[in-house]
Amino acid sequence: MGLSMPGQMTDKKYKILVVDDEAPILDLLRYNLEQEGYVVNTALDGITAVKMAQEVNPDLILLDIMMPQQDGVETCRQIRAIPKLADTYILFLTARSEEYSEIAAFDSGADDYITKPIKPRALMSRLSALFRRNNEKKIEESLIKIADLEIDKASYIVRRNEIEYQLPKKEFELLRFLAENPNKIYNRDDLLKNIWGTDVYVLARTVDVHIRKIREKLGSDHIVTVKGVGYKFVID
Repeated sequence: MGLSMPGQMTDKKYKILVVDDEAPILDLLRYNLEQEGYVVNTALDGITAVKMAQEVNPDLILLDIMMPQQDGVETCRQIRAIPKLADTYILFLTARSEEYSEIAAFDSGADDYITKPIKPRALMSRLSALFRRNNEKKIEESLIKIADLEIDKASYIVRRNEIEYQLPKKEFELLRFLAENPNKIYNRDDLLKNIWGTDVYVLARTVDVHIRKIREKLGSDHIVTVKGVGYKFVID
């Protein structure tokens, strides 16, 4: 019975960068990862790995510690300093089992530490579980649930009492913004700036119109008017 393919959990093909100075290990990992449906890039040293990581923006990096020119710890530290790679998982695969090496790895920004020899099937299973948990977390984070109201940020759908509402974009963004900042009062200028931006000229009354339309569809018990000030999303 084979491992579940990443593509069965999500339409996305995950990109993995494998970094090791031993070509046979790179070949072994590339073969097994590609069999599981991952897109694989490889690098034989840390300096090349940093450059390649910036180019391909991998979802996960498998990184050796002991490498020529630049070791894995320094490579990890440099990758962690690149803003667009802040969410990239970094897993060390190394023959170094000393506690100080593991501490140095985590201090540099690693997410996990796996000692060699590599067991490909166990590693593939571990990666599959990691990506599955990540997907579940993203789904959870994309939903705002407040009492009987559910705001799905990924699909721009609002549900209330098991009824779905497909709100126009600005109405949805206004509702979402207020719901993400409950019990905080925003005046019209605040809402215009956060929803419409500063480079578009929109009348302040536009906010009132959008609030009215949201209330007509979802009721007026969540978004309340603070007279003479603005609006806020109330959670009992």
